[in-house]
Amino acid sequence: MIILETERLRLRDWLDSDRDLFREINSDPKVMEFFPFRRTHEEADAFLARLNGTIIETGLGFYALELKETHEPLGFCGLSLANMPDVFPPETVEIGWRLATRFWGNGYVTEAARALLDFAFGEKHLDAVVSFAVTDNHRSTAVMKRLGLHRVASLDFDHPRVPDTHPHLKPHVVYAVTRDEWLRQKQKAGRSG
Repeated sequence: MIILETERLRLRDWLDSDRDLFREINSDPKVMEFFPFRRTHEEADAFLARLNGTIIETGLGFYALELKETHEPLGFCGLSLANMPDVFPPETVEIGWRLATRFWGNGYVTEAARALLDFAFGEKHLDAVVSFAVTDNHRSTAVMKRLGLHRVASLDFDHPRVPDTHPHLKPHVVYAVTRDEWLRQKQKAGRSG
């Protein structure tokens, strides 16, 4: 099922034909630089099944991101329940992404994430969306800033699922945007455009 489309991209459910790309991004040391693990093919396959299950169950999840022109999968971008009860309230929705390195630097994540924020606040009527990353993950926090999310330092946290063997990956920064902030940004951009 197609969730939404942008000028260049399609966000959709995962297909069996996406398996190789999903395995690639979950085992690539550059993509997974800020994660304490790499997934084996079997682990990536199980994670892919869980992602699709979540999308079917809740309508939210990390959707497959596809280039419309070629139908080639690039990675994922999506909205998902943060699922960290010790850090966020249970209803907290995060926006997140991951692309194969060969697709970096083309603005795909920013394009897809903007459309997802419109979807989050327009169709899903969410009050706010958060995003978080390892403190040193400047590529991801740069995207968060481009999207108009702002740092909420009071929500920064040490990730509870990062093992003590990787202390440098525990500290996470949190960025967020509310529905009102998003609508004001869109209105301002419309006036200046």
